[in-house]
Amino acid sequence: MSLLTGEDFDAIALSLRVAATAVVVELPLAVLTAYALSRSRLAARVVLETAVTLPLVLPPVATGYLLLVLFGRAGPIGSLLAHAGIVLAFRWTGAALAAAVMAFPLMVRPMRLAMEAIEPEVDEAALTLGAPSLVRFFQLTVPLAAPGLAAGVVLGFAKALGEFGATITFVGAIPGETLTLPTAIYQATQSPGGESRTLALCLVSATIAVGAVLISELVGRAIVKRTRHP
Repeated sequence: MSLLTGEDFDAIALSLRVAATAVVVELPLAVLTAYALSRSRLAARVVLETAVTLPLVLPPVATGYLLLVLFGRAGPIGSLLAHAGIVLAFRWTGAALAAAVMAFPLMVRPMRLAMEAIEPEVDEAALTLGAPSLVRFFQLTVPLAAPGLAAGVVLGFAKALGEFGATITFVGAIPGETLTLPTAIYQATQSPGGESRTLALCLVSATIAVGAVLISELVGRAIVKRTRHP
């Protein structure tokens, strides 16, 4: 007899969907933010880095509440979206938004470090050859920082997959709609005799996370190999 219920499998599938959506949607913004941080001057960099890091230092429940205030049906942003037929609060799309917000700082950091590690002379040489900004960004910065971008994607996915506090505050735990894997684990710990189910869910979560890291390592090595031996 399986330790996991149909509701648990739904939660696992939803968590994968939420984490993947969060990472894909915020990836362009994370790359641009990392690039801005790697190139900005000290004062602007401090302000931007503080804003990026804020979800990490705030309690996740506080972040979830702020999302509810802003993106709820009565919130300033949520009400505008509702008129357009887009509802985030207590929907799986809201869970993706909460996961994206919490994962964003972890995505940006390795990307920024990879971009900062690129020798300035590389960009300067391309500039002297007349390469415009977009060409230098897509043909130099992105390929050279690719391992850092891959690391950021994996860290963001892992964080989005394990996000709990902001998600449950913003969208609740509605089975089949917003009940994610971390919430299912929490509910299992609160159920009498749920130790075996809790352990099974934790093993599933760990397996997914380890798989993502291994895939990232393989992708990163392939990118480095291709960069060194075009």
